[in-house]
Amino acid sequence: MIALLAKIFIKDYKNHSDNAVRKKYGFLTGFVGIILNVLICVGKIIVGVLSSSVSVIADGINNLSDAGSSVITVVGFKIADKPGDKEHPYGHGRMEYIAAFLVSLIIVIVGVELAISSVKKIIDPQEVNITYVTLIILTVSVLVKLYMFLYNFAWSKKLDSTVLKATAYDSIGDAVSTLVVLICAVVSLFCSLPILDGCAGIAVALFIVFTGFRSFGEIFTDLLGKPPKKEFVEKIEEYVSKSDKIVGVHDVIVHDYGPGRIMVSLHAEVPAETDLLAAHDCIDKIENELEKEFRCFATIHIDPVISDPETNKLRKKVIKKVKEVSPYYSIHDFRINHDQENASVSFDVLAPFIGKTTEEEIKNEIYDKVKDIFPEKTILIRVDRPFS
Repeated sequence: MIALLAKIFIKDYKNHSDNAVRKKYGFLTGFVGIILNVLICVGKIIVGVLSSSVSVIADGINNLSDAGSSVITVVGFKIADKPGDKEHPYGHGRMEYIAAFLVSLIIVIVGVELAISSVKKIIDPQEVNITYVTLIILTVSVLVKLYMFLYNFAWSKKLDSTVLKATAYDSIGDAVSTLVVLICAVVSLFCSLPILDGCAGIAVALFIVFTGFRSFGEIFTDLLGKPPKKEFVEKIEEYVSKSDKIVGVHDVIVHDYGPGRIMVSLHAEVPAETDLLAAHDCIDKIENELEKEFRCFATIHIDPVISDPETNKLRKKVIKKVKEVSPYYSIHDFRINHDQENASVSFDVLAPFIGKTTEEEIKNEIYDKVKDIFPEKTILIRVDRPFS
């Protein structure tokens, strides 16, 4: 249904990476969610009141909160689309993450409230009067919620949207919780177990809270900062390396300020003998091409690389010693200063986050390995951690 509505209401609906198109998809999925949740809510509350079932009523109220979650989704997409301003020069893209956080918070709150009401129901159980109309509405609700999970999850992948993924978790939680209520309703048709309704409510509440905290975990990762997708970094490195003036790429950093607001910085290695103006023109051209090709802001630092036979020979010796410390380490920015007063060797070591070894410990261990290669020079080692 979403795909069909998108063809009708969204111009250029296939261009999922465009921010304007993403916003319209966010509006569309949000409004559809509001309508479906309100309809389910009304149906459940009516049959819940008629059957005196607290779990059915609570499930209906949960759907009303889901409608509120869909409103948050719409508002989140709206604010996230705002351009940068004086207070927020990087734009408002992370508002989508905050919206997802709020949706997750609502999920947890609903679960806790349901648990409280279910405990009260166990303490003071009441007879549940289930009708076939109740069973039909609950069955339809499960099917609708499964559909909402499928379309929210599918579009969260296509649009790379955290808030839609949180909404998908909310929907699958509702589908499972309603299914539990449905099973209890069927059981109550054949035997009288007033306490079963409260027990089912607690089971549903625990699942809802679990779903909320699971969603929290993913959103916190987005807010705190996570490494970019490996495929994206590899494509960036491959694209930059296509230039005949570039001999290597390292220190790729991807700054994520929300969907569609990516900043990339990297170091491009060029032969030291390259004309500075020519290298600068080449880098400018690559930066512009990256912005068009990958829809990101790009900043490239030029690293001159000396490749005379003696330097290459010493570089290979250092690489061998570094690999003895860890096969996962690599080096770059290898420099030799032959000045008599300030004779030195410097290089950076890229050390992945493996184990609990500190940067100072890594530096000291490598220093002990390479100091015999340069007995008369100061050795300057810098440890880098991967950002991608």
